[in-house]
Amino acid sequence: MEIKELRKLSDADLKKKIIETKEELFAKRMQQANGTLEKPVELRVLRRDVARMKTILKERELNGGNE
Repeated sequence: MEIKELRKLSDADLKKKIIETKEELFAKRMQQANGTLEKPVELRVLRRDVARMKTILKERELNGGNE
C-alpha cells in the first residue's frame, strides 16, 4: 500500500491492518521454508508495509493525534 492510503486509515484500522499483514508475512515465511515461495521479494515488501504502518501510528502518538 502507498503511504497516502495508509495515512487515511484510522488508528484502529491501521492496527487491524498490521495484524493482517503480519499473518500474511508469517504464511510467506512458511512458504519460503518449504521452498514453495514464488516471489521472495514479497517478504521485503510486507516487512516494509508493517514498518510504514507502525511509523504512522508512532507519528500520531507523538503529535497527540492531531493528524
